[in-house]
Amino acid sequence: MADQSKPVTGDDVMRLASERSALPWETQTTLHVPRGEVDSGKSDKLLRALRASDRVKASVKEKSDDELLDHYQLAQGQSLTNLGVLCLGRQNHRAQLTTAPVIQFIKYDEHGQKVNKLVWDDHTQSPMELIESVWLEVPDFRERYELPDGLYRQNEPAFDEIVVRELLVNALVHRPHTQRGDIFLNLHPDRLEVVNPGPLPLGVTPQNVLHTTVRRNEHLARLFHDLKLMEREGSGFDKIFEVLLSQGRPAPELIETHDRVQVTVSRRILKPEVIDFIAKADQTYQLTQRERIALGLLAQHDALTARELATTLELPSVEALQPWLKRLLDWHLVQSAGRTQATRYFVDPGLLRSLKFAGETTLKRIEPHRLAALVLEDLQRYPESAISDIHKRVGGEIHTKQVKRALEELIERGAVRFEGNYRWRRYWAVA
Repeated sequence: MADQSKPVTGDDVMRLASERSALPWETQTTLHVPRGEVDSGKSDKLLRALRASDRVKASVKEKSDDELLDHYQLAQGQSLTNLGVLCLGRQNHRAQLTTAPVIQFIKYDEHGQKVNKLVWDDHTQSPMELIESVWLEVPDFRERYELPDGLYRQNEPAFDEIVVRELLVNALVHRPHTQRGDIFLNLHPDRLEVVNPGPLPLGVTPQNVLHTTVRRNEHLARLFHDLKLMEREGSGFDKIFEVLLSQGRPAPELIETHDRVQVTVSRRILKPEVIDFIAKADQTYQLTQRERIALGLLAQHDALTARELATTLELPSVEALQPWLKRLLDWHLVQSAGRTQATRYFVDPGLLRSLKFAGETTLKRIEPHRLAALVLEDLQRYPESAISDIHKRVGGEIHTKQVKRALEELIERGAVRFEGNYRWRRYWAVA
């Protein structure tokens, strides 16, 4: 199972049976709710959102209302599927689904005593509506920190909206709908815990969650994707990592037991200076998501060895660090010392404080007449050159077509001549 080999017994047998793909829970019609018994308000809202989404193909948008319901497995024949009851059904029908999601928000003080509780258990809302309702009705999610920023102040959310919504989406889409249990949002003074019933999908573990994609509820995931509530590439947890680390917070902590999954995100900002550092670095170098995650991790630590960094990023070996670090090292955003697995990676504390990046000199936006002058000077130094050699010496970041246009202009002016054709063509500067 996943990245472990072990005997399958007891509860694991039931787990394997419930996660079989032959007859998913979503497409079953066990309640026999007629297609005409949908909540018209929810149905109209969902169909409008699907037809307005740029993730839905034009040929799908042209389908009739009934055809759209069939396309998204919300109905089969004359009955609503379990997925259709969950998303479009009336309250009494949704309540008959014994595993319809119930969300509890519980706030604790510093002594572990409950001080507030909100519950969404009346089954009046679809999963899509629950996400919006929880975000809007929990006032603690809109609290903000005020951090000093020179002569000014900048406000940072206690809990980023992207993180909270992504956690709720994961809890609703990836939960096993064959297992009962409420979703808990436990808010402590220093952290938020999201507890979801059931284990992770087969093949996913806390050690590979950043790199493994397994969809438990395929049709619900497709519906959420087309409504632009989630991605289907397994990038949700990566996004949580990226946002938290770029805000100077620790990475999320994922714990799995036999009957639940718990994700913990920190409320406190450990290093406020990381916020401006990541933002300025991203603005200067247009970092990838992997680079933002790696840079955020290193900026929060004095140093990490290659093995420690690979373990934190859930990579199989230190060699897999290259796409995460190569450009950061080239730009001197990250420094290294040592060799092989003992290599230490760190961010220069002075750079973290000053934010004085060297920047990257680029010729991508060079003006045509300046490029022509550079090409002519290059040919004066290196006559009988191929266009590939000229391109390499003048600037590899310039598009080949720009170099070709510059040569054609110089040939028209009589400043450059050539001999040969295609790849054997060579250029000279005319004296």
